[in-house]
Amino acid sequence: MHGLSRSSLSGIMRTGDGARYGNAAAPISCSSRLFDSVGESESRSRWYSVLSAGRSHFIKYSTHVNLKGTSFPGNQYESTAAAPCVSALPAEKFEFYKRNFDEYLDSLPSSCFITEGEVVFQSVLYAPAIASTRKEDIINPKTKHFQQYLSFVKGAVASTNLPLNVLRDILAESQIVQIMRKPIKTSSSIHLRSLLSQSGSHHFRGFSSKPNFSFTPFEDPPPNLVSKICSILSGPQWEKNPQLKTLSPKLKPYHVSKILEIHNNTDSALRFFYWVSNRHFYVRDMGCFISMLNRLVQDHQFAKADHVRILMIKACRNEDELKQAMSYFNEISGTGFEFTLYSFNTLLIQLGKFDMVFVAQDVYYKMLNSRIRPSLLTFNTMINILCKKGRVQEAELVLSKVFQYDMCPDVFTHTSLILGHCRNGNLSAAFKVFDRMVMEGCDPNSVTYSTLINGLCNDGRVDEALDMIEAMIEKGIEPTVYTYTVPITSLCEAGRVNEAIELVGSMRKRGCILNVHTHTALISGLSRAGKLEIAIGIYHKMLRNGLVPSTVTFNALINEFCAGGRFGVALKIFYWMEGRGMSLNVQTYNEIIKGFCLLGDVEKAMVLFNKMLKAGPPPTVVTYNTLINGYLKLGNKNNSIRLLELMKESGCEPDEWTYSKLISGCCEGGKLDLASSLFYEMEKRGISPNQVCYTAMISGYCTAGKLDIALTLFEKMEESGCHPSVETYNAILSGLSKDNRFSEAEKTCIKMAEQGLQPNVITYTSLIDGLCRNGRTELAFKIFHEMEKRNCSPNLYTYSLLIYGLCLEGKADDAEGLLEEMEGKGLVPDEVTYTSLIDGFVMHDRLDHAFLLLRRMINMGCKPNYRTLCVLLKGLQRESKLLTEKAAAQHEAVYNCSSDERCTNFEVLCNFLTRLSENGCDPTVDTYSTLVTGLCREGRSWEASQLMENMKERGLCPNQEIYDSMLVSHCKNLELDHALNIFNKMTIRVLEPRLSIYKALICALCSASRVEEAQNFFKSMLEKEWNNDEIVWTVLVDGLLKQGQVDPCMSLLHIMEARNCILNSHTYLILARELSKLDKSIETYEISDQVKKDID
Repeated sequence: MHGLSRSSLSGIMRTGDGARYGNAAAPISCSSRLFDSVGESESRSRWYSVLSAGRSHFIKYSTHVNLKGTSFPGNQYESTAAAPCVSALPAEKFEFYKRNFDEYLDSLPSSCFITEGEVVFQSVLYAPAIASTRKEDIINPKTKHFQQYLSFVKGAVASTNLPLNVLRDILAESQIVQIMRKPIKTSSSIHLRSLLSQSGSHHFRGFSSKPNFSFTPFEDPPPNLVSKICSILSGPQWEKNPQLKTLSPKLKPYHVSKILEIHNNTDSALRFFYWVSNRHFYVRDMGCFISMLNRLVQDHQFAKADHVRILMIKACRNEDELKQAMSYFNEISGTGFEFTLYSFNTLLIQLGKFDMVFVAQDVYYKMLNSRIRPSLLTFNTMINILCKKGRVQEAELVLSKVFQYDMCPDVFTHTSLILGHCRNGNLSAAFKVFDRMVMEGCDPNSVTYSTLINGLCNDGRVDEALDMIEAMIEKGIEPTVYTYTVPITSLCEAGRVNEAIELVGSMRKRGCILNVHTHTALISGLSRAGKLEIAIGIYHKMLRNGLVPSTVTFNALINEFCAGGRFGVALKIFYWMEGRGMSLNVQTYNEIIKGFCLLGDVEKAMVLFNKMLKAGPPPTVVTYNTLINGYLKLGNKNNSIRLLELMKESGCEPDEWTYSKLISGCCEGGKLDLASSLFYEMEKRGISPNQVCYTAMISGYCTAGKLDIALTLFEKMEESGCHPSVETYNAILSGLSKDNRFSEAEKTCIKMAEQGLQPNVITYTSLIDGLCRNGRTELAFKIFHEMEKRNCSPNLYTYSLLIYGLCLEGKADDAEGLLEEMEGKGLVPDEVTYTSLIDGFVMHDRLDHAFLLLRRMINMGCKPNYRTLCVLLKGLQRESKLLTEKAAAQHEAVYNCSSDERCTNFEVLCNFLTRLSENGCDPTVDTYSTLVTGLCREGRSWEASQLMENMKERGLCPNQEIYDSMLVSHCKNLELDHALNIFNKMTIRVLEPRLSIYKALICALCSASRVEEAQNFFKSMLEKEWNNDEIVWTVLVDGLLKQGQVDPCMSLLHIMEARNCILNSHTYLILARELSKLDKSIETYEISDQVKKDID
């Protein structure tokens, strides 16, 4: 699966068949001749592990060997009496070399190449092919660890600083291993290719070309670089040596490590270590520190070693490097090189920096148990580490130690405790510490005040925080930029932007310069207050002041541009950030994904989602909810449910909002069984259904005419302690009134009033809807006037229902008067209102007036929908029929329908377009788009095609919606030449086909047995950016498998795997589930396993 089988896993790092050596590891030693050029001191070696036949092998090589002009294979690798290495057979030697060095050696004779230069070791991430964890066989695809296992193995990367603890959660046997590489010199690559071609080998590729596994390209270092540097260091005043300045920029960390190991003078090596560390071109790594410490500890120069150890601790850039350093310290702990107070304190500070609380506690207790007396800095560091996490009780235990050692807490101690209480939201306790420190004569500083001010702001007490700023100024303590930033942020969040700007003014008067966080708070606050242009001005001023905006700054702008409907600008910012390698956090992704979903372009949102899954940050519940909602708005319930399953599998727990949206979407789409199963699943997961869920279910059952079930659910809602809202009662009232059960509706209204719930406009409108549908418009108007008396203003939908009711009763003129009334009240009629009124006049054969209303509708900026146009077409068709019958009667002929109904329908369409022009509404691209899309939905592709031609005659170009509709319609009718012609036109016009278009084409081609063409289309589709899982869901599952086309489906799946398109395991399960529906005799999991095996 995932293009990576057991055999390919073992191919990542492998030796020869381990079986020939037995179960034991096969140690390999090097001939002494290998070390002639560098001396015996270079024979220090390292162990590294390679993968072979599913188990770990350990092979020993020299760390650094210089082989100049040595042909391979020769006798470099010799058997030892203890453990024979590789047999003398050339073929085996080639295989051994290829598997370890991974160079171009598939069938090459020994004359093809020589090795020259220095061996280079590189670390890689390694997980055994077969290992058990938590009593599970992790390589079994059915286990929950299988996906993690694959992702870690496939994601192995080159690094000299890989963390030693990677994967220990998943695989206890995982580790960092080293691969030894040698450059191969050949006469030419063409020569190699010809030899490979002659020998029948087609695997001419280097290590770096392996899929999912990359190393930095090997650069041949200058010959004897290490020995030359060592020679320079042996001379006096070597720092001024011009040759050193020339050679030093070529130094890599492994060169420096080697120099530190082999140079004959430890003091000189130490001076070189300090010297090279200060060069701008050099980046230190842990290996250099280790090499230097090994020398110093070996020579018992512990004071100097302690200084290097402190530098090593401070140089750690992340948690993993610090753990690596600590692991090394443990290894050398038995040499007599013990920790000093300074080392312990430095280590604790660094552990605190990376929030490694538990490790810090272990170090702290080890220090207490040692002979070293802690200082106040020791205790303060530990108190601060704990308080940052809100663990005040544990911090107070450390504080007790301060008193036991006859020390007095200082301002740092008290401020840390105040911070801990603020983190816990216990401001009263924080102020008690503040008062106590003042009573004890310990003066608070700006950090103390800032901590309390932040705590007050976080508690919503921003005015008290502002008073505290004044108090600290009165006491002569100058506020810092950090003091001001949180109150400014809080004021902006509360909408008090003007006060925030005033605070910025007073801040500047005191000479306090705004930082990135302050600018970001202002930008965000101004944007939310609708002052986006001023916010952009502050952003540009920030740049002029030399401040680099942070991800949070850009997020603020992206958020507000999206909220303000300027998604294009937000997207430009996003791509600008991405192009410059800026850190994109989950909020950045969520905002852009939300923007795409609002535009209905969920496919592009899924591409970003795919990036998050691959490279991080991992999607959150907000990400999944946004995408689920996006699919629901498009009516794609299948993919929304698949995302829910993907969400659960990834360990992201669905929340109340997830289920609420899904249940509402399924109910609106009429999928009540699915909504019901989600409702009960929600309860099983311990999430109590809220008002939204109950209301959605009740409304769904009412809409489907299942009122009894709705009323039972209503009772259950009350029994569960979830109080019905006005919206819940409205759903019940709507169902009862539509079913003409007005006596029950009246009782429900009384019950609603008893609950203290006042009817709103939707309540009255629901009743009016039911009455109008049942021909009781007169009573509907009584309720309409009653709601006006109760100061409940009717909305657009209320008027639309009354207009609809009047039109049903043949009172179109009265309905038009109601239209005038609603416009007089500032309500703008929508397409539903106009369509009801136009239909009313069409039903009474007043077609001319209906077209006048259409012109009025268009002039008001209201776009007619397909139903509006169908109403008018129906009127024209009836008019045409009456004229034909009249003409037939005059000629005493019997009226017959046209032999080609399509032609008659197209004549009506042409007549409609002419009438539009006569009424001053020339057809536009939107007009044609609405007609063509509607006709295609009805399967009338011939008329739609004729309309397209008519459109071109008018000089109008079809838009993407027209092309999409026509192409899908032709595919349904298997009119593939027409479909392909449209696809080509789209390509010429650079219109991007959606995934649904590819689905329609591929499925149609497969149905017509044109599988090869389908495969070519699929391959071209894969060249674009898509979410791989969405491709399978849409094209393979909802497309091919729904049509029962198993073989084409599997062939396309193989194409995806061959192109290394990674799929989620749940997607395989979806495929298996659909396959099992086609073959009832096979279990889902059996098929899933077989699919994976086939792909592997």
